[in-house]
Amino acid sequence: MPDKFKSLRGQLLLDGGMLHGSFFHRTVILVCQHDEDGAFGLVLNKPANSKVEESMGRELPESLWEEPLLIGGPVQSEALSYLHTDQFILEANVIPGLHLGHSIKGLIELGESFSPTRKVRVFAGYSGWTGGQLEEEMKRKAWLTHPASLELVFERDPAQLWQQILRLKGWKYELLAQSPEDLSRN
Repeated sequence: MPDKFKSLRGQLLLDGGMLHGSFFHRTVILVCQHDEDGAFGLVLNKPANSKVEESMGRELPESLWEEPLLIGGPVQSEALSYLHTDQFILEANVIPGLHLGHSIKGLIELGESFSPTRKVRVFAGYSGWTGGQLEEEMKRKAWLTHPASLELVFERDPAQLWQQILRLKGWKYELLAQSPEDLSRN
């Protein structure tokens, strides 16, 4: 009897130590959409080492220029995605209080509005899986899961996010969190 489908939307996927040498080595991915046809996610801890203004030009409002650009994944590096939260958010399509958008028009509107509680993350590219692909990777234990939260999505130091979440998961994962980037140096 086939397993009943369970959506991972709103979960974080963490490299469980099996993805060394791949794009996904030590990544943390927010699963934004997941159904039987496939999954869509954004890597939260791969900065592009540029600001939104440098990558997208000045067509965006000045309030977004200094936002760091993140690499959402290896698929369609020119594709735009953004996550945002606000105390007054009306739409939330990922987790409570967190909205995923893709349109430049929506990002411009977001940048033109003022809210002291607004937080935004802008991504180039995304991570995607065809139907059943993510489920197979989960069976092979390529990924660990952890519930997403606004605090983790908007972590100030994305470079430390993978280790930080592993430590939150408990002592079993402490060794993985402390392992060197290059295992040949161990």
